[in-house]
Amino acid sequence: MVFHPRGSSPLLDRMREIHESFGRSWRRDPDRYPFRFHPAPGGLISWGYDHSGNEHFFWPCDPDPDRWKIVTNINGADPEVFDGRFTDFVLAFVSRLRDVPPHHGIDPDLLEYLEPEELDELAASGEIGPVSPSFEPF
Repeated sequence: MVFHPRGSSPLLDRMREIHESFGRSWRRDPDRYPFRFHPAPGGLISWGYDHSGNEHFFWPCDPDPDRWKIVTNINGADPEVFDGRFTDFVLAFVSRLRDVPPHHGIDPDLLEYLEPEELDELAASGEIGPVSPSFEPF
């Protein structure tokens, strides 16, 4: 999900909540959260999240927005910094969604109990395997 800063959807409210929540976390434990959050100068700017629980931010570390980095907080773990442009991040992210093994997302111990038809059905429903990313607005 990508936030639109001038949008009227609930995503903008979620963006504000993320800034407040992460800002509180930073104030409680600045060693665990090395980044400040908007509106602090140079603070991370939330721009979206994914269904795996990862939050994505712009890091305005340069006066030129084309040189800003992407910071991803993966399920509350240590943040990862993507050193590239936004479009490069999106392409890498989409590639990771698309290029996964056909049984991705299923417990390996369950594979011996499932018939090939059942695996095909799970893949067809999108519960396992590659994902076809969509950029459709909602």
